[in-house]
Amino acid sequence: MEDRDFMQFVTQIKQRTGIDLTLYKEAQMKRRLTSLRTKRGFSTFTAYFDAICQDRALFDEFLDRVTINVSEFFRNPGRWEVLEQKILLRLSYTSRKLKCWSAACSTGEEPYTLALVLKRRNLLAGSSILATDIDEGAIAKAKQGVYTERSLQDCPRDLLSEYFVKEAETYRLSPEIKKTVTFQKQNLLADPFDTGYDLIICRNVMIYFTEQAKHELYQKFSQALRPGGVLFVGSTEQIFQPQQYQLETEDTFFYRKKEA
Repeated sequence: MEDRDFMQFVTQIKQRTGIDLTLYKEAQMKRRLTSLRTKRGFSTFTAYFDAICQDRALFDEFLDRVTINVSEFFRNPGRWEVLEQKILLRLSYTSRKLKCWSAACSTGEEPYTLALVLKRRNLLAGSSILATDIDEGAIAKAKQGVYTERSLQDCPRDLLSEYFVKEAETYRLSPEIKKTVTFQKQNLLADPFDTGYDLIICRNVMIYFTEQAKHELYQKFSQALRPGGVLFVGSTEQIFQPQQYQLETEDTFFYRKKEA
């Protein structure tokens, strides 16, 4: 009965939102949502679904739990150094107008980090940064550009002082950087991708998907890259056979689209 209750919930969620929970690791997702459902006082997923359809706050909380909105500026700083000093250096040889995409951008720390790095390399003015996420609440927070000290703990001090204003317990990102990022809602697992990207960043998201979902996403990311473009993934998301996606390892967690 419990399994049937959950699977009916999965079906209803897909019909209502387009989010396919079967593409996430089942045990992990079921455990996470059961905990949330119980915390809110619902004994079945049927009752919980009815409630989130009527209560926007409950629905936003559900989305937040599904999408795991945890992010920081310059997360894994060593990888951002490689991006700045090696990857962007190569990409800028052919063009100083880079087309970039931060996929599953959460509350904006990642695309804004990219903007700061491009700014430091004098590449921001001519480049474009698209940032997408399935969670409209996360996107709304990203557009505000207000962050806690904890999310900025790895941000270089010179960038922090130049592009953020401290307001009580938070830091507000400067309009100069905010305006360079375009935010859109997108379901990575269902929506089509644009093409011709020089750089796609998708980090610390794939670990929640099934192997089949990951395989299909890597194929889509590869198709979205221009030849020579780069996919930058998270520290737990190494691609073990990149060649099957027309990719080759350029550095640890950086994969370059093969050129014809």
